[in-house]
Amino acid sequence: MDQRTELSEFLRSRRARLKPRDVGLPDFGRARRVPGLRREELAQLAGVSVAYYTSIEQGNGANVSTEVLDAIARALRLSDAEHAHLTHLARPKTKKKRAAAARPQRVRPELRHLLDAMDGVPAYLLGRRLDILGWNRMARALLGDLSSLPPEERNMARLVFLDPNARELYVDWEHKATEVVSVLRLCAGCYPDDPQLSSLVGELSVKSEEFRALWAAHTVQEKGHGVKRLHHPLVGELTLSYETLRLPDDHDVSLVTYTAEPGSPSADALRLLANWGAEEVAERH
Repeated sequence: MDQRTELSEFLRSRRARLKPRDVGLPDFGRARRVPGLRREELAQLAGVSVAYYTSIEQGNGANVSTEVLDAIARALRLSDAEHAHLTHLARPKTKKKRAAAARPQRVRPELRHLLDAMDGVPAYLLGRRLDILGWNRMARALLGDLSSLPPEERNMARLVFLDPNARELYVDWEHKATEVVSVLRLCAGCYPDDPQLSSLVGELSVKSEEFRALWAAHTVQEKGHGVKRLHHPLVGELTLSYETLRLPDDHDVSLVTYTAEPGSPSADALRLLANWGAEEVAERH
């Protein structure tokens, strides 16, 4: 992925979503040729010259100071994830990141033991590119038989956009799809020279119109915590809370868990899945 193009398109997209009144600037109701703020308005808010900001927005961010990037992030009202993404795009550490992206990610035996020990909790490990690195039997019962897929296809983005079962599993599929693309965008900013990531984005862009549209929006976010509604083919609808926990010794790997409110119908449904056995459920999923 071309880093200069990514930086330019990201800044343009973030500027386009702001209106003058959003940032305390007067709006006299004149017709505006472009959506959102003008470059000169953004430059004024960031405290830099129009020519300097224009140069940055054209992709020339390599020598921009941290202070200027922070000022632009404040002016654009970027989230923490978007601020980090801007920094990665403006000042990529290509050699170190290229080497990191080339290393295969492995799951320590202790982590597999931890997954197996979480017997009543669906849990799985996500790596770079949203690769699914490991899972327990409850995750298999809830999400489907991941072990039946070739290793290169065990990827959350591929499942969400290319597996028709995902559209039935996730009640709010559009929200899930946006979340997946936003996290993948953040990964692309961290590892711009990752050939496997570029190949994944290319494949999804060709095969999914929805992915192309969401990728072009340049939304960025960390995978955190929240609530998901799932429609399981055997136990029906579940409302589950999810948590994403980054591993302390490898920030590119996250543990994702799903839990139900105690005493709720969703908790009863999870117990049913556990009692039926993951193998039987996965075969019927």
